[in-house]
Amino acid sequence: MSTELDLLPGAVALGRQMTVEFYDCAAEILSDAAAMERIFLEAAEVSGAHVVNSNFHSFEPQGVSGVVVISESHFAVHAWPEHDYAAVDLFTCGSGVDFDLAIESLGKGMRSGQWIVSSLANRGILHESGTFERLVPVVENRFSSGMQLSWQERFEKTGARALSAAVDIYGTPLKEHEEQEYWRNFAEKLAGVLNESPVRWLWMPRSDEAEFLLLTDNGRISGYLVPARETLYLNIFTDGFFDPRHAAEFAMDILGGSYYRMQVQIRQ
Repeated sequence: MSTELDLLPGAVALGRQMTVEFYDCAAEILSDAAAMERIFLEAAEVSGAHVVNSNFHSFEPQGVSGVVVISESHFAVHAWPEHDYAAVDLFTCGSGVDFDLAIESLGKGMRSGQWIVSSLANRGILHESGTFERLVPVVENRFSSGMQLSWQERFEKTGARALSAAVDIYGTPLKEHEEQEYWRNFAEKLAGVLNESPVRWLWMPRSDEAEFLLLTDNGRISGYLVPARETLYLNIFTDGFFDPRHAAEFAMDILGGSYYRMQVQIRQ
């Protein structure tokens, strides 16, 4: 069966979202915020998700809404005890969360007589060029794995040669651009995270800005510093795979930025 997924060769999804309808549930459970929180925390644990926090609220005269924030995204619910019904939203940005195990646990916990997967969608679809596709293909077969949820999966499946990432780090109190040794140390630490060995260092100061380049044994790390904007424009290339998100978060941790943007390209 042909689906919209066939139209997106080389695409990667940032996340996958499943909505599930739970019918014929126990009304006394659906109206108990504390019980629902326990059920959803257990489902998150069973599914392999990593819980960050949770918040569940009871409405008057009845009804419960809640969310379990997981490091991979979230599990959310809104329940109507008067209809023995709960609407559930499962969202993950990691391939290690098992939706089927989560659903079974939730169904058992809410004593649901029937549950139906109403949708399974890929969210945040990045083309291999690094640009977003402005559509949301729905996976019609819920047992289909759909798109890859990690760059490594995509890299290995396509038999790619190299990977590059452009990471813009904003809101970071950059060291003075004259401090060459600070940035050399930063680039070499980043190279270590990428399992790369430094080969050659270049430092190119401008009037109010600066540029650096660290050649490694299998690639390069370059950066353009704009102190006036508190921004580092960072580019990474390796002949082989590296985790672009891990590299960006490592850089953020060192520089103390407020947020970052990233574009990734898999190189054939």
